Amino acid sequence: MTIDPTSRRLPLGIWVLGFVSLLMDVSSEMIHSLLPMFMVGSLGMSVALVGLLEGLAEATALIAKVFSGVLSDWLGRRKRLALLGYGLSAVTKPLFALAAGPAGPALVITARLMDRVGKGIRGAPRDALVADLAPPELRGAAFGLRQALDTVGAFVGPLLATVLMLLWSDHFRAVFALALVPAALCVLLLALGVREPERPAGRPRINPLSRANLVRLPRAYWSVVGVGAVFTLARFSEAFLVLRAEQTGVAIALVPLVMVAMNAVYALAAYPFGKLADRLPHARLLFAGLAVLWLADGVLAVATHWSALLLGILLWGLHLAMTQGLLAAMVAATVPDDLRGTGFGLFYLVSGVAMLAASVVAGLLWQVLGPAWTFGAGAGFCALTMLVLARPAARHKKSPPGGGL
Repeated sequence: MTIDPTSRRLPLGIWVLGFVSLLMDVSSEMIHSLLPMFMVGSLGMSVALVGLLEGLAEATALIAKVFSGVLSDWLGRRKRLALLGYGLSAVTKPLFALAAGPAGPALVITARLMDRVGKGIRGAPRDALVADLAPPELRGAAFGLRQALDTVGAFVGPLLATVLMLLWSDHFRAVFALALVPAALCVLLLALGVREPERPAGRPRINPLSRANLVRLPRAYWSVVGVGAVFTLARFSEAFLVLRAEQTGVAIALVPLVMVAMNAVYALAAYPFGKLADRLPHARLLFAGLAVLWLADGVLAVATHWSALLLGILLWGLHLAMTQGLLAAMVAATVPDDLRGTGFGLFYLVSGVAMLAASVVAGLLWQVLGPAWTFGAGAGFCALTMLVLARPAARHKKSPPGGGL
């Protein structure tokens, strides 16, 4: 990722929030890139249970965002909630290392859900804070930059996990324990390095969930929410990418490298696509991202060799780069400033329900029919979402840069 004039115009707080995300992702991915194998291989949990847990974990995070988003709007403050969320995720890291014996599955489930609650608490306030700090004409670039730095952490974490697994002879729990270090640094950087904008003098506190305020959320916003939900059905938990790599024959110590490859593409492409979102119609970019995900699911459904697996993983990373920052910028552009946290929270609530459904179905399909059916179903939901975006209203409406569908 190169430094260009646009990135230099972004406030320092955007960069700091990006590095905060980077450090937490290093910590989280050191664990999550190994966790599916640890649950199935070391703790004896079924793939269907892993799918249920991943769905519950991601849904918990996304659902919690609605409450933290609403609270951040009511308080008029974002940073303290973000600190609480990052802090909660940090304190769960040692619990994964302690999981062993008959109580191991219960401890992992508890730690995973607590970690995702932390993610949920910080998510909407942090994204609203990015939108508060960024100039409106650079919001796509701001979200792209934060997502790119976040994703640098998401490939450094698995890479570090791979190195440590090779050095420590597949010692899962030692890697999990070390993950506390970058998590603690993340919390310290946020506490000392970010200063949020002052609340305008005289602005009264509002109830973001009152009927009067909810009707202020425009139709364009609800269109983004609806498309985001169907989109989420098309992309279930990435734990299934890890399991697919192991099932294809990749050595256990090297499995985290699939996440390294995916997140390398994600990190390199997120910022350029974020800048592109400030210039092109959003529906067009979303359609292209879905087409890439459809192709990735198709490749992963039929992959029997590591080369085909790698192609599918790289395509998956590219679709994330094309769409995740874009969806965040679309939410920010379609809600009133004083309801920004609520807007992100409701968006993530609907997406959370969709993520839960998608991951549960994916786990059951894998358990009963095999991995090809799991990724085939994902491709089917991609096709459905592309049909929604290709409808005449979405195809012909010229959404301005920074606008909705």
